[in-house]
Amino acid sequence: MSSAIDIAASVRSGDRSAREVLEEHLQLIAEREAEVHAFNLVTTDQAIAAATAVDELVAKGGPLGPLAGVPVAIKDNLCTRGVATTCSSKILQGWVPPYDATVVTRLAAAGAIMVGKTNMDEFAMGSSTENSAFGPTRNPHDLSRVPGGSSGGSAAAVAAGFAPISLGSDTGGSIRQPAALCGVVGVKPTYGTVSRLGLVAFGSSLDQVGPFANSVAEAALVCEVIGGHDPGDSTSLPQAFPAVSEHLSDGVAGMRIGLITEMMGEGIAPDVAKRIRAAAEWLAAAGAEVEEVSVPAVTYGLSAYYLVAPAEASSNLSRYDGVRYGLRVDAPTTGEMMELTRTAGFGDEVKRRIMLGTYALSAGYYDAFYGTALKVRTLIRRDFDKAYERFDALLSPTSPTTAFSFGDKTADPMSMYLNDVCTIATNLAGHPAMSVPYGLGDDGMPVGAQVLAPALGEVAMFRVAAALEGSLA
Repeated sequence: MSSAIDIAASVRSGDRSAREVLEEHLQLIAEREAEVHAFNLVTTDQAIAAATAVDELVAKGGPLGPLAGVPVAIKDNLCTRGVATTCSSKILQGWVPPYDATVVTRLAAAGAIMVGKTNMDEFAMGSSTENSAFGPTRNPHDLSRVPGGSSGGSAAAVAAGFAPISLGSDTGGSIRQPAALCGVVGVKPTYGTVSRLGLVAFGSSLDQVGPFANSVAEAALVCEVIGGHDPGDSTSLPQAFPAVSEHLSDGVAGMRIGLITEMMGEGIAPDVAKRIRAAAEWLAAAGAEVEEVSVPAVTYGLSAYYLVAPAEASSNLSRYDGVRYGLRVDAPTTGEMMELTRTAGFGDEVKRRIMLGTYALSAGYYDAFYGTALKVRTLIRRDFDKAYERFDALLSPTSPTTAFSFGDKTADPMSMYLNDVCTIATNLAGHPAMSVPYGLGDDGMPVGAQVLAPALGEVAMFRVAAALEGSLA
């Protein structure tokens, strides 16, 4: 399987055409998509047109981007002009955005070819891609198991070879957790380093767009392409994305790396913990100073997140009212129409979180619930800052277990939420983190090692990730 970097180099040199590359990937999609269901929509016609345009540019000797001819899959909560964007929800089924998300524009400018919109948990609410209104995505390594979520389709697309890179969004672990379960690299950059313009909002203070890839180097390149200031996003930082690709071969000698104590104990499967300890031992052998570190407030991350995120979702999803776009169920009065539309259009998990968030924001409960959660968020950030005074990067499992079977956790929402226990704190802090495949669990399924860094600490994070990846080569 060719990497995105190799594909782009071969297209730029004329050794391969973008059309040939695209047809190879479309053939793979045709062979396995029916069983995996990574996509809500395969954009064959648009992809052929884009690949033809790249080939014409090659023939003319025109300027070519760093991802020339590279197929890319896009999560279905990123707006794509003229292409349906559903968030895997009935309430948006058939809605066609009039504009592209900034990250989609930047990928296209770099020469990438969109091959489809990927399946996801409805409105990015879930950890298994079982909450999609259009059916679940399956893990390419074992079709009886989940790919993780909410960006399960994007992770599965890369793992199955449908595209060498894809984009997802991460609100509480929705890039990193499916990356771990599908055995690919997944990156959640520092909040504000990648534009959220055109990302359909779930939790606006938590959401971040990032890539999936088969290697750390490919993920680094995609981050550099999609990152950087966007004047259309009020939360976008006014600076370029760190030049992480230049430091992938720097190694870890002399780095200080902390193994998070709270993420290695209760709730973490023994086979997963064993792989993470092996990663820590290898980093120490490679010259890093590795020791355990306590980040106490992360134990409250789950509780705080499930107040902050639903509160923001309650506000963001109020726009789906049957008036302006998407599904509309007619009724005698406007109030009844909105109620019937939302009842028919939203799935159970989305309704659960909207109600939870609305309750947390209601008069009489705001300070006790939402206000307290914000204070805990501050404690988490402070505890991380204290750890980063001693360490350049931190290490933990990405997911507490390997991929689980379909239906195992759907009856108990709390057991499903616990899948994000290692990833949520990073979103609350606004820091970067990424998942790197690090061997297999006892069941033969992938285990992900999570590398965490302080805000704008992507260079250190990618150095550690590249070293871990190299240790298994």
